[in-house]
Amino acid sequence: MVARFVAAVIAAYLLGSIPVGLIIGRLRGGVDIRQYGSGKTGATNVMRTVGYRFGYLTLMLDGVKGAIAVLLATLIVNGGSLAIGSVSLGWQVAQVLAGAGAMVGHNWPVFARFRGGRGVAVFFGTLFAIYPPAGLLGVEVLVILALRSRHMSLGSVAGTIAVLCLLLPLTVCYGFPLVYFVYCFAVAALVVYQHRDNIRRLRQGVERQLW
Repeated sequence: MVARFVAAVIAAYLLGSIPVGLIIGRLRGGVDIRQYGSGKTGATNVMRTVGYRFGYLTLMLDGVKGAIAVLLATLIVNGGSLAIGSVSLGWQVAQVLAGAGAMVGHNWPVFARFRGGRGVAVFFGTLFAIYPPAGLLGVEVLVILALRSRHMSLGSVAGTIAVLCLLLPLTVCYGFPLVYFVYCFAVAALVVYQHRDNIRRLRQGVERQLW
């Protein structure tokens, strides 16, 4: 079972490391999008560099990476559990470990010299595989705020925090698995950290707009 957990995390990292935005940038415009804009490989930078249609395609495929990573981990572990002392790690732990692995792979991809994106789309993709209502809420908040404010960074951070606000009462009051809330809390902290430069520019009123 240890081998299965390790295999699930490694597979998730390698899957997350596929630099979708970088590939699309090179195929569509013959450019390395990391040399433009924010220097990231995420959908927002693809939108600004090679066009909105390709940015939307990047957004979707990055989300698919996250979802597949979680589903693959579920299949690999196959309902089993791993006992570490008195603690038993079940398939739910395998899911969040795979989700985290996919995000780490996306942000620091081995196939792109460890220069990737910020992981928001991958995170929402993992949520659609773990608990679809949370993924749907996060995407809705992201889209609404991004369109109204014209700041994708604001929508990304707010969408991630909205997921936490949904899972907290579910965990405390209705017995929702604690491991999912811990996962989302850790990811929210990572997303905020990854957007620290955007948050600084938002406060200064100089953040780049979508259009």
